[in-house]
Amino acid sequence: MLQLIDVRTGYGRSQVIHNVSIEVPSDGVAAVMGHNGAGKTTLLRAAVGLLKCTSGKVVLHGEDVTKMRPSARVKRGLAYVPQGQQSFGQLTTAENLQVVADGRKNGKQLIDEQLDLFPALKELLTRRAGLLSGGQRQQLAIARALITSPKILILDEPTEGIQPSVVAEIEAAITALTSRGDLGVLLVEQHIGFALESAQQYYILEAGRVTSSGTGGSASEADVRAAMAI
Repeated sequence: MLQLIDVRTGYGRSQVIHNVSIEVPSDGVAAVMGHNGAGKTTLLRAAVGLLKCTSGKVVLHGEDVTKMRPSARVKRGLAYVPQGQQSFGQLTTAENLQVVADGRKNGKQLIDEQLDLFPALKELLTRRAGLLSGGQRQQLAIARALITSPKILILDEPTEGIQPSVVAEIEAAITALTSRGDLGVLLVEQHIGFALESAQQYYILEAGRVTSSGTGGSASEADVRAAMAI
């Protein structure tokens, strides 16, 4: 599992995250929710190593990785899909996948597995990524991350600006991945229904602090909305 233990971090002298502790199961989803500016993306950047922790620890499958570079965390099974459906716009869908698969002895198999998970991409292999819709680019971004065979997948706002049909496809993919029992997902999401349907555990972040947490599932939606005063 992935554990963030009493993590504090920020930018320069500005402290954004204050003693936050969360746990991501090795075979399920932990969702972090909160309003814009609550510190959700900053928390993920600390988890993946793009921001240094001023105190606290990041533990991946029992190993303290707090001082490790992002590349070292990736080698130990961490994958990060940032907000914004990022891809290499001038490369085709196939080339975007191949860039990650190159150098992996089972690269073709890994690409085929992601195409089975996101079958819509099969019809887009020769299309430049910059010409894909937002939902297609998001599926491509997740597929690229999964080619690294992660143990923990970190997703930052995967449904932002995406049509409902693709949201459903991404939710189904997350469910299929975690049901295998060998992948945990840390999900930052503002779409409460999507987050709770996917998650076993949720955390609400406000001004860089966890103000509420609980068990996921649709039955928790009223509690979450009340906690976020929506």
